[in-house]
Amino acid sequence: PFFRKFYSSLVSFQLKQWYQRRVAITAGGTEPGKVVLKKFANQETNVEIGESVRGEDVYIIQSGCGEVNDHLMEMLIMIHACKIASAERVTAVIPCYPYARQDKKDKSRAPISAKLVANMLSVAGADHIITMDLHASQIQGFFDIPVDNLYAEPAVLKWIKENIENWRECTIVSPDAGGAKRVVSIADRLNVNFALIHKERAVANEVQRMTLVGDVTDRTAIIVDDMADTCGTVVMAAERLKEAGAKKVYAVMTHGVFSGPALERLLNSCIEAIVVSNTIPQHEKIAICPKIQAIDVSSIIGEAIRRTHNGESVSYLFGNVPL
Repeated sequence: PFFRKFYSSLVSFQLKQWYQRRVAITAGGTEPGKVVLKKFANQETNVEIGESVRGEDVYIIQSGCGEVNDHLMEMLIMIHACKIASAERVTAVIPCYPYARQDKKDKSRAPISAKLVANMLSVAGADHIITMDLHASQIQGFFDIPVDNLYAEPAVLKWIKENIENWRECTIVSPDAGGAKRVVSIADRLNVNFALIHKERAVANEVQRMTLVGDVTDRTAIIVDDMADTCGTVVMAAERLKEAGAKKVYAVMTHGVFSGPALERLLNSCIEAIVVSNTIPQHEKIAICPKIQAIDVSSIIGEAIRRTHNGESVSYLFGNVPL
């Protein structure tokens, strides 16, 4: 068997620690990789792997957040460095896949950037991808290498049951038509009602009008989506649900990007709490906005790493949170 090595850039250092700790607990220990990341004066990224990776099983952890382009380039260079140093297998662990929303040609001359990122990862030398809650599951088809798209749904269900009183009387709400499948799945597993909000955008990231399909009168509404970016959509959806008679409104998102005016919008909104996973580090944003709560998914991704290394099935993780 080859050894495990974990590498990450500074933005994902906390993520690396979480996943590494999980693997150490379940598999009897693992080693952090030695790597130096720096930039030249002209802002080119330079990576130096500080140890031999010949014949080893390497996991490179990087999430698509912060300065996305720089972080993507760091990961690509790191994958390439390990591959040409004769690593047996290189797995890219990408909790939040960058450019995932650009997954289709939705207007003339639009790029399919998610496919381009897939090509770049493959060409760099990645042998396997581990990610979580892709914006569209079909992105897996952009790759010619194995992709494990894990789900935060088990952790979300656990949070709802443990933190929302009378959760059996709640309604799960999708803020757009694209998230209907995700919402129906959660509503079925909780055995509760669901509703849908139809939105019309004037321009990208700005919603013009919202129409509610479903009943939330005197019920707790839980908005579920895969990503919270500028939070314009989720705040408008919460206001629409309040107008429709909802008692309380919660929001549950897998990836909390929180860019631009997101935190200010949340602080001034009627949302009781917005719950996100730690696919993107959230400690700084939680300090600014107390409405943000983080679900720890390191057990899911860490267990996926352990099972991948040992050649075990990961399908158990699609419906369960590891202990």
